[in-house]
Amino acid sequence: MTGIILQFGTSRFLQAHADFFLHEARQAGQTVLPVIIVQTSGAAERAGRLAAFADPAGFPVVIRGLEDGAPIERTVSVKSVERGLSTAGNWAEVVDLFCEQAEYVLSNTGDSGYDIAAETAGTDLEVLSPRPSFPGKLAQLLKARFERTAKPITILPCELINGNGPVLKGIVCDLARKSGADAAFLTWLEEKVIFANTLVDRIVSEPIEPVGAVAEPYALWAVERAPGLTMPCTHPSIVLTDKLEPFERLKLHILNLGHTTLADIWLKEGRPKGETVKEILADPAIRARLDAVYRDEVVPGFAAHGMGKDAEAYVETTMGRFLNPYIEHRIADIAGNHQLKIERRIKAFLDWAGTPAPTLESIVQASDRKSA
Repeated sequence: MTGIILQFGTSRFLQAHADFFLHEARQAGQTVLPVIIVQTSGAAERAGRLAAFADPAGFPVVIRGLEDGAPIERTVSVKSVERGLSTAGNWAEVVDLFCEQAEYVLSNTGDSGYDIAAETAGTDLEVLSPRPSFPGKLAQLLKARFERTAKPITILPCELINGNGPVLKGIVCDLARKSGADAAFLTWLEEKVIFANTLVDRIVSEPIEPVGAVAEPYALWAVERAPGLTMPCTHPSIVLTDKLEPFERLKLHILNLGHTTLADIWLKEGRPKGETVKEILADPAIRARLDAVYRDEVVPGFAAHGMGKDAEAYVETTMGRFLNPYIEHRIADIAGNHQLKIERRIKAFLDWAGTPAPTLESIVQASDRKSA
């Protein structure tokens, strides 16, 4: 019986990130497990995407942008994915694969991916039908695996949540306790299931239908070392680190914060519907406003924590990525789940930095008024 990587989430991001790295590692001669992708949302419009994952020719990922100042464009046929399933239509098969063959779990379930508001407290973890949330489904699957094989497994969450591994573990363990799970299962979760703490970073600007994506050359998958943790492959863009927080802070509170600041301007000021990041920054007044936020509010916050030089360098890298002339990154895509992004990217920065930031504070205050 061969092992697999079970990926929850059909996003174009993972297609151009983890799936892309796994493909390149295999092309370099590494032994890499095949990926089976699982759709968790039940969205009918993605049925074509699921079918396309089974094409042995793979799916295209176009890398387009600047490397060392020179324009590049290359198309890679990614063949790391074997096929696609859905929890709505293939739940029994997903359960079997998870229990018997999965060695790694990848997930990227969007900004609300860990929301368990739809879960019914106290219900058991039997796998007769899938629970509504991704953590709920994962708790069910882990309980079934414990009962069938009790084999160790590594979870590699890729959601843009600080401490995504520990957060997901906490939710799953809490759901297990509330379901009345016994001590043996909880002990197994603690000792045999690795919930890796990870950070992902790549701008994936456009989908290719029915499956595929356009992405920038820059890519990072930073993973915090943990006892027993091994990655499914090695790759130049995969970095193992003893401390993930500096990577998280820079990415979330510079690149992501900048995106959300631009989205806030776009939403409030009636900017063109299809405007892209590079187009809005071609407006000198908007560019000056973002530069001022970085210079006067963001970098001082990092400097208060001894990270001023790192922040200045990352701001420079970020602006180069924003201005990439070969990427069409629509602000409408960035503006989804805007209030949640303000909370995670801007308010969390203000709470951490503790330094004056009037522009960012006004964005948070306006968001709070809107949600009140």
